[in-house]
Amino acid sequence: MTAKPYRIEWRPTASEDLRAIVRYIGKDNPPQAKSFGQELRDKTKPLAQHPELGRKGRPGLPEWLRELVVHPNYIVFYRIQAEAHAIEILRVKHAARQTP
Repeated sequence: MTAKPYRIEWRPTASEDLRAIVRYIGKDNPPQAKSFGQELRDKTKPLAQHPELGRKGRPGLPEWLRELVVHPNYIVFYRIQAEAHAIEILRVKHAARQTP
């Protein structure tokens, strides 16, 4: 029997991060922008079955913060809400930018 999947919840800040990425890419390549945004979202779906897929955050960040590289240039920061059986997507950042 497989475990009940976690619910994936995108926080407003993470959703805005994703929209900003799509807008930025859309300046140069509108058709690619939307599909790229969906691709990044899809890369978080395995977290529903494997919440610890990402690694613990880097030094200086809270112990509960995890990160998942969803593209060579983009990292999703999230936390596991075990009691709520949910994954909270907190931010989507360009790998070259400062952490959340």
